[in-house]
Amino acid sequence: MTTLTPTKEVLPPPTERITILGWMKKNLFGSIWDTILTIISGAFLIWLIYTIIVWVFTKAQWAVVTDNLQLFMKGQYPAFADWRLWFLIWLLALTAGLMWGIFLKRAEAVGWVLLAIPVVLGIWLLTLGRASWWKLLAVDVIAVIAYFLGKKYPKALARPTYLLMLLYMPLVILIVRGFGEDGFMKYVPTNLWGGLLLSLMLAIFAIFFSFPIGVLLALGRQSKLPAVKTLSVMYIELIRGVPLITLLFMGQLMLPLFMPNVTIDRVIRAVVAMILFAAAYMAENVRGGLQSIPKGQYEAADALGLSGWQKMVFIILPQALRAVIPVLVGQFIGLFKDTSLVYLVGLLDLLGIARGVLANPNYIGRQMEVFAFIGVIYWVFSYGMSYGSRRLEIALGVGER
Repeated sequence: MTTLTPTKEVLPPPTERITILGWMKKNLFGSIWDTILTIISGAFLIWLIYTIIVWVFTKAQWAVVTDNLQLFMKGQYPAFADWRLWFLIWLLALTAGLMWGIFLKRAEAVGWVLLAIPVVLGIWLLTLGRASWWKLLAVDVIAVIAYFLGKKYPKALARPTYLLMLLYMPLVILIVRGFGEDGFMKYVPTNLWGGLLLSLMLAIFAIFFSFPIGVLLALGRQSKLPAVKTLSVMYIELIRGVPLITLLFMGQLMLPLFMPNVTIDRVIRAVVAMILFAAAYMAENVRGGLQSIPKGQYEAADALGLSGWQKMVFIILPQALRAVIPVLVGQFIGLFKDTSLVYLVGLLDLLGIARGVLANPNYIGRQMEVFAFIGVIYWVFSYGMSYGSRRLEIALGVGER
């Protein structure tokens, strides 16, 4: 009688039974030259890490950041409306916690890192004597409560979570801008938006609106109607033929010349220029996904009797977008970093605020501290989008089937 080995006791193939020392011997010390390169590279990395740590904790003067922290975060956004920004952060923590509890089976290392960030920042603000430290800790409390609620009641909270995800962006626009001349929701003009707040708003608007426009342009470029195809091709090639800064300058300087009697907000001009620019590149990325779909998918949809738009919406587009997720997210990351160009047209985004702070005689020579700080901010948000992209790819099985 044959006895089957339990699944948990099945050993992996011999090629995968490699210990840490075995892996190091194979990949780092496999030959004399590998050993030399490993030693040189390791020594360089140790020196580099040591130099950075020494500079961060002993030589850098972080007063330029701590004294202007609110300016970096929100520019000249009025203090009476600070509660709106904190409310949106807490609402985001609630949404993220619910999503994590409902859609992910287990807590991951990145979740603990995200929870650690508000704690570290809160302790830092507490040491600086800032009263807002508890507001950062409240972010973790809300996220943890939402996570356990989502984990315990996934079916009941799934639909409200989807609704909250759809309504979050309109709520951001409404709450940050406000309405009315008086009251707790008093209107805040966009010329007072600045710092990280303005950078995020520009990136979010550009991503949110450029995506559907890019999809429509991609479909238009593949259309069988000559007029639609020609217009789509002309737009895509024209916009891709000029740099973003050209469109920003045209929006800020040329538009008032052509429309002298119409006053258009400067932030709206920048957003429109970024949307037009991103949509052209988005169209080409989506077109690449459309061309990767086998002809048999079209024939199968026709055999089912689906109409043209049903075939595209339910069969072709989902597969095409799934195939180009890495490219699309890469463009979103680039677009977020491109918001720094609006400084050149007079808007005080994160880079504009940094330049303004460095112009203060009290902070002359503090460029390394300021640019290291905003560099970390850009990296955190860029890595967050990259990580979300990888999780989405894994969930959808991109590259596996």
